Amino acid sequence: MSKKLQMRLAREEKGFTLIELLVVIVILGILVAIAVPSYLSFRGNAQDAAAKSNVRSAIPAAESFYQAGSTYTGLTAAALATQAPGISPKVGVKVLASGAAYCLWDDEAAGHGSYYVGGDTTSITDTNSPVAAKSTVSTPNPATGATPGQTECGKIS
Repeated sequence: MSKKLQMRLAREEKGFTLIELLVVIVILGILVAIAVPSYLSFRGNAQDAAAKSNVRSAIPAAESFYQAGSTYTGLTAAALATQAPGISPKVGVKVLASGAAYCLWDDEAAGHGSYYVGGDTTSITDTNSPVAAKSTVSTPNPATGATPGQTECGKIS
């Protein structure tokens, strides 16, 4: 055995054997199989957090709009931006109950979003099942992990 090794070293063979390359490829495959799902989970959590943050930052602008006119009628994404210029352009608005309430949403990516229902929510009709959370920024549905904010707001009038 040592004679073969000495002969190989004497010939100065360079490079890796096929088995050495296969072992490295297998190790890299295992590492990728572990890392990719973790990355996707972190990315989804970051998108949920960004959506919640964007909705939370739009709430004071909506309330400021109400203080100026005593109604939410006419509240749009553009009107939010005039109240607070730092509002994300991804935030959407739906006026509910003839101007008595509103729904804000932000969908960062498919299945990663958030929504908020505010104002006088006593006179709104909600066809969501379960009923949409009011006066709190939504959290993802535990069954699906998704919060499609625009869809949830669309079922409220």
